[in-house]
Amino acid sequence: MLADLGERSGDIALQCSETAGYLGELNRRIQGDSAHLADLQANMETLAASQNESVAAAQELSLTARRAGRIVADGHEVIGLSLGEVAGLVEHVTGLEAHLRQFLTVIEAVGDISEELGAIARQTRMLGVNAAIEAARGGAATQGFAVVADEIRRLAGQAGESAASAGDKLIQLDRDARHLIGGVEANIMRGRGAGAHIDRLRLSMAEIASLVTQFGERSDAIVTCTDAADGDVNALRHGLATFSRSASDSAARVDVAREQLEGLEGMANAMLNTAAHGPQKTRNSRYIGLAEDGADEVGALIERALETGEISLSQLFDTDYRLIEGSAPPQYLNGFTHFADGMLRPVLDRRTGEDSAIVGCCLLDINGYLPTHISARCQPQRAGAHDWNMENARNRQIFMDSQTSRALQEEGDFFLYTYRQDLGEGRYRALRSVFVPLVFGGRRWGLYEVGYLI
Repeated sequence: MLADLGERSGDIALQCSETAGYLGELNRRIQGDSAHLADLQANMETLAASQNESVAAAQELSLTARRAGRIVADGHEVIGLSLGEVAGLVEHVTGLEAHLRQFLTVIEAVGDISEELGAIARQTRMLGVNAAIEAARGGAATQGFAVVADEIRRLAGQAGESAASAGDKLIQLDRDARHLIGGVEANIMRGRGAGAHIDRLRLSMAEIASLVTQFGERSDAIVTCTDAADGDVNALRHGLATFSRSASDSAARVDVAREQLEGLEGMANAMLNTAAHGPQKTRNSRYIGLAEDGADEVGALIERALETGEISLSQLFDTDYRLIEGSAPPQYLNGFTHFADGMLRPVLDRRTGEDSAIVGCCLLDINGYLPTHISARCQPQRAGAHDWNMENARNRQIFMDSQTSRALQEEGDFFLYTYRQDLGEGRYRALRSVFVPLVFGGRRWGLYEVGYLI
């Protein structure tokens, strides 16, 4: 019954190990997702800040549009009135042409009268001359008539001079009036051009007013959209925050469950190890025996090398691990590595081939350093192939898990545990392993390990 209980405990421990490994990977992924979520939240905060700026800008844009609308409306009204006054003035100026042309007609009529007056003055002068001649012929009897004839000639001369003067002034007036009319006509043409510009200006102002109206409508639409987007961003922020808290809580719970499983795994491993030390034979007895024989052979080889001086105790216990540059995952060298590769790896290969259930035999020192491994796990690393290297270039790496640490720290002739073989990137393989302590010069060096699947 004790053997059966031990076997069942081993199965439980193996299942606990697999489940704990799964939970550990799940927790690692949740933590990774939480980190990505934190980045996403930071981006969301940036987006929210930008969104707030967009909302403020949209509101300011809407206010500006409304102010512009009012200014344009007021300006449109003032400009409309001004343009109306300018148009009236242009119309008034263009109306002056007809009045000036009527004035020319009057000037021409007065000129005609002036010419008639001049003709009458000339005729009167001739009449006066004739009267004076006739008075001279009449002698004394016509002396009074001669006085009248002289007066007529004098008045006719004055009338002629006045008519001539009036004629000169009328000519000057006509010339000035025609010059003025020419200027007015030019202004009238400009006024008509200004009227066309005024019409186009009115049309442009109407178009500007329409554009400002459209701008205001679009601004209002932008404000509506940014307000809606702001609500969505805030909702998303709150959702992300809630999800982040939930993810953190889930990660914590998963970690608690993993720790509980590891605790259960430890208890099951303790029962498995206790049963393995009993007198009864179990499925594990063969592998325990193979592990003890392998440890004896490896120990004897190392003792002989120490005796012959092939290696020294300082080389054997060297913990000055020197990083191999460019290795990923990192590999190290120490004073024992070269001897382990040359003398012990063949033993590990042969011992691994003794049973098909054996996954591999290896050595690990007190810090979990593997100076060598079986040849299948000692392949040269491939650049950029971390996962492949983790599984196929396990030599010269450092591994430490709870069961290995327990076997290194506790006292006993051997330890039988289940554990998760770390294959990198959250990948694990649940194995049963027999750990046999290796002691040299009275000091524990580390362990000889046989891992197997049954």
